[in-house]
Amino acid sequence: MSAPSTSPPTALTSADLPAPLRAAPSDSAAHHVRAALDLRLRALLAHDPGTRAGDDIEDLHQMRVAVRRMRAALKAARPLLDRTWADGLRAELGWLGRALGPVRDLDVLLLRLRGEIATLPEPERAAGEQLVAALDAEREVARAAMLAALESGRYRALLERLADAIRLPLPTPSATRAQPELVDLVRAEVRRLRRAVRRAGDDPPDQTLHDLRILGKRVRYTGELVEPMLGATVKRLLRATAGLQEVLGDHQDACVAEERIRDLLDGLGDRPDPRVVFVAGRLVERERARATEKRGEWWEAWEHVAARAAEI
Repeated sequence: MSAPSTSPPTALTSADLPAPLRAAPSDSAAHHVRAALDLRLRALLAHDPGTRAGDDIEDLHQMRVAVRRMRAALKAARPLLDRTWADGLRAELGWLGRALGPVRDLDVLLLRLRGEIATLPEPERAAGEQLVAALDAEREVARAAMLAALESGRYRALLERLADAIRLPLPTPSATRAQPELVDLVRAEVRRLRRAVRRAGDDPPDQTLHDLRILGKRVRYTGELVEPMLGATVKRLLRATAGLQEVLGDHQDACVAEERIRDLLDGLGDRPDPRVVFVAGRLVERERARATEKRGEWWEAWEHVAARAAEI
């Protein structure tokens, strides 16, 4: 008897798609959005098998990034598209992102904490492993839920919807009205980020910095839509925004790591091993120092974004 097939149970593969779409500066804004969806869907499909296998955590990362970029493109392009269609597709991509997110977040956290534990003196490493052991169990549960989502009919239906968006012209509003240019969509995202920065004040809470990172990501992903049209000007904005994301992302990772370490310690009961408590304290101290360092860097990173955005 032959061995059962190990290929992913998806109805769609890259071979089912038409030739890759290209978008020239003279093409419509809606076509640029369609080309962006084409590029990201191909990335999603390319990393699907590796995400299922779980041998390289980068596959899951790239699959999740593809989902986020498609959602960002659809959100930014809402003025160009039929909103019911665009919002429905975004909602399904959001479902997929939520299925992928917990495993990816745990991959990042485990890699981070185990890297820190490896730098501790030998007697403290075993205590550190005891601290993070619960994360391995949590990841197994999250991975099982993720695989169930990837094997579902809902996922296969989403892939077909995305493929239809590439095969056919995108649905546009039925009412006749002036259509914004793609560059206007970038400017709108920059304005949202600028307003949020003004509201944040001189010493924003951690959550506010996290929200600013998300808004910066929207600027970056929307900027990718117009990069073929504006070239070097947009590339400078994308680089600056990536720098802001990196600073704020490092800050958020440190905040999350500190919170999760405290949660892990609480989960060990009323009388945890003193060595584990000591290691947890050292790790918390390191994460808090990192968060403080990155908090001191974010404003300069934002100023770079503001300067580059003024060129658009």
